[in-house]
Amino acid sequence: MNLEQLRSFVAVAQLGNFTRAADQLHLAQPSLSRQIAVLEQELGAELFHRSRAGSTLTAAGESLLPLARRMLADASSIRREMDELAGLRRGRVRLGATPTLCVSLVAEALAAFHARHPGIELHISEHGSRRLLNELAAGELDLALVTTSDAASADRFTSTPLLVEELVVISSGGEPPVSSHDSITLAEVAELPQVVFASSYDLRTTTDAAFRAAGLVPRAAIEGAEMDAVIRFVERGLGVAIVPAMVLVDRPGLRAVRLASPTLTRTISIARAADMAPAAAVEVMRTTIISTAAELAAQQSATMRVATSA
Repeated sequence: MNLEQLRSFVAVAQLGNFTRAADQLHLAQPSLSRQIAVLEQELGAELFHRSRAGSTLTAAGESLLPLARRMLADASSIRREMDELAGLRRGRVRLGATPTLCVSLVAEALAAFHARHPGIELHISEHGSRRLLNELAAGELDLALVTTSDAASADRFTSTPLLVEELVVISSGGEPPVSSHDSITLAEVAELPQVVFASSYDLRTTTDAAFRAAGLVPRAAIEGAEMDAVIRFVERGLGVAIVPAMVLVDRPGLRAVRLASPTLTRTISIARAADMAPAAAVEVMRTTIISTAAELAAQQSATMRVATSA
């Protein structure tokens, strides 16, 4: 049984005539008759009483008619829903990102995506890279923005590098600069009061490793803060912090200074499960994030020039 057979059956039932039904469906009458005959053979019952005056439904035909109409309506609904999904009028994207990216790249990318596709539901998971990759592997996310080192460690993911984030030292724009030079050493930063991220942050792991490798113990003024809190505390002059330069975009209350050699950077990638083809909305979100990352990288360079000269 197929939809074409059911469509032919319903047309004959409504019009009571094979010839008129064939004309309505733009079929040759022999083709229509053959479809009905095959359907009757598959069901093991005659569906029409055929006569010169026309065709009327048998008891089996009367039983099939409401079912056939429902099946055709369901097929039409499915086709319409698939068209809407393909046309990005409906759907869902589940995106994971680290906290530092949620206040910069993710916010910009979601704004651009939602403006073009307001019917798509957006779900955000904000965690460290390893947890995000676990959620991605479990099918709980469609895409994840993570550090490249974590994404590359598992062959279950397809990852695309997006940008290299430079880590810089930020301080309050209302306070004197923390250095009179174009850059500051890690040893000098260790002597300054710092606003330190929570231990769950990938960024905290990176900075702790850098201080440890240099044999330094940083001086923490506030410890365990989230990204938004870190930025606000620094703006209020409670300490300095080491953050991605991208955070400085549209934040005039902060000034920044680059780290002297060795500089700190990290590469951000966008990852998805390797064994699953992305839905249309997910693929559009991926390309939106890639283009937004390129734009923000350019803004980051311009912002750093302003922030470091302030």
